[in-house]
Amino acid sequence: MVAQRTASAKSRVAIPQLGWNQVRPAPIVLVSGSEDVLAERAISMLRDLLRSEDPSLEVSDLEADGYRRGELMTLASPSLFGEPRLIRVSAVEKASDDFLLDALEYVEATAESTTVILRHRGGMRGKKLLDAVRAGAGDAIEVVCAELKKDAEKQDFAAAEFRAAGRRIAPAALRALVAAFSDDLGELSAACRQLLADAPGDIDERTVAKYYGGRVETTAFTVADAAIAGRHGEALVALRQAIDSGADPVPIVGAFAVKIRTMAKVHGVRGASGQLASSLGLAPWQVDRARRDLVGWEDAGLARVIEALAATDAAVKGAERDPVFALERLVGLIADRGRD
Repeated sequence: MVAQRTASAKSRVAIPQLGWNQVRPAPIVLVSGSEDVLAERAISMLRDLLRSEDPSLEVSDLEADGYRRGELMTLASPSLFGEPRLIRVSAVEKASDDFLLDALEYVEATAESTTVILRHRGGMRGKKLLDAVRAGAGDAIEVVCAELKKDAEKQDFAAAEFRAAGRRIAPAALRALVAAFSDDLGELSAACRQLLADAPGDIDERTVAKYYGGRVETTAFTVADAAIAGRHGEALVALRQAIDSGADPVPIVGAFAVKIRTMAKVHGVRGASGQLASSLGLAPWQVDRARRDLVGWEDAGLARVIEALAATDAAVKGAERDPVFALERLVGLIADRGRD
């Protein structure tokens, strides 16, 4: 019975359901889901696309929860010069009865050259309207903006931000950036925009470390810090806690890589931290931290760990069956400062 009900529910969706970055013009665009960052991005992309097609686009905003009868019809009615129109309706999940009545009427007879965006964050309010739209009324599309929970999904989002701007970001830099802002998609989006605005050229690990070295993901860098300090047991406990809480092994390896590579840059180099920071492309505090981390390390051990990092990176990306075991092996090697 459950399977039958699920199949029946799916069959009622007769319109295209697209990802946030696949938005395209349609008379009715239902933007659903709880992830406001994706919804705002999709709505902005659609506005820019419509404006590129006709700069005379008229943009209007309505709040469905404070709506009065007739407002939608007035905004959608043809203008004297026939300019295209975009009507953005927010808070449809809290819509007034007046809005639901007008919207149900409108989707049965949409206005020419008019795009209406219905932003619905979730819940049962407005279900009759959503069912009508999803059944095909209004020649609609649905843009689904569900919460991004996996690191891979957040990496796809960040990669799309750079791709849309015509810029490239190195895979390791992308992982480090997501690790720094994995708890808040809005902050991740803002970080992407800052890098695009302030950092010239392609984005690499050094650039991400320069801007966001202090905003690393706690779980990944807690493991790395404990291991580098030689606290093997503490590092393993932190690793288990991170994995059990849903952390992806790939960013954890990325956290190790950021710290070990910084240590390798600073190893054996003399001079004031401020001067070295400039020549090495680091911040002064990173030089000081790397020098503290290097206490007790030797050339051979550091080289051995760098080789192990590459092998572990491949292991957590599919080269081995057990990525957690590969991480535990790396933690042990680092905690022993790369000794045989």
